[in-house]
Amino acid sequence: MTTVTLWGRASSANLQKARWALEEVGVAFDHREVGGRFGGLDTQQFGAMNPNRLVPVLQHGDLTLWESHAIVRYVAAQFGGGALWPEGPADRAPIDQWTDWTATTFQKGWIALFWQLVRTPPDRHDKAAISAALAETIAALRIMDAQLQQTDHLATDAFSYADIVAGVSLYRLTTMDIDLPDLPGVAAWHERLKSRPAFEKTVCISYDELRGRSAH
Repeated sequence: MTTVTLWGRASSANLQKARWALEEVGVAFDHREVGGRFGGLDTQQFGAMNPNRLVPVLQHGDLTLWESHAIVRYVAAQFGGGALWPEGPADRAPIDQWTDWTATTFQKGWIALFWQLVRTPPDRHDKAAISAALAETIAALRIMDAQLQQTDHLATDAFSYADIVAGVSLYRLTTMDIDLPDLPGVAAWHERLKSRPAFEKTVCISYDELRGRSAH
C-alpha cells in the first residue's frame, strides 16, 4: 500500500482534523511533526510541499495536498468507503454545506477567541476583541445547536467528515476560561464524539505549549 505521510504538529487544530480523519478510516500513516516548537516550516522542502508554509500537509503517492478541509475530504473519499462522505450527491450536499459553513462562519469566531485567550500573552489581551470573538462564537454555536437538536450529528444523524472539521473546536471551547450558554444539542453531540476513540486520541490533547506563543 502506498505510504501516507501527514506533516504538522499534534497541537494544531487543523492538523487534528486530518489526523482524526485518518484514524477514523483506519489508515496507517507516518506522522512527521513540524511547525511550532518543531520548526521546519521555513525549509525549502516544506515550502515545495506548501507555499503557504502552514500545516497540515498530506502526501499519498504522487499527491501532495494542503488545506485541512481538502485533506479530510480526500481521506473520506479515498479511504472511507462512504462512511464519512456518502457517494450520492444529495447525501453529500448537507455534509459539504456544514463543512463550508464551518470554514466561512464558525471558525472565524472560535479561532479568534483561541488566539486572543491562549496564543496571546495575558498582558496583551484585547478585551474588546475577546468580547467580539466570544459573541461571534456563541452566535455560531446557537446555529449548530438548533441543527443538533434535530440530528444526532452536525449534517445528518450519521457521523460524517463535517463532524470532524467542526468537532475539533469542542475540546478547546470546553477547556478555555469562557462562559458558554446552555447548548443541549451541542453538549449531546460532544458526548457522542467523546465516545469515539479517534476523537479522544487526536483532539483531546493538551495545548499548553501554545500558551503565549503568537507565532505558528
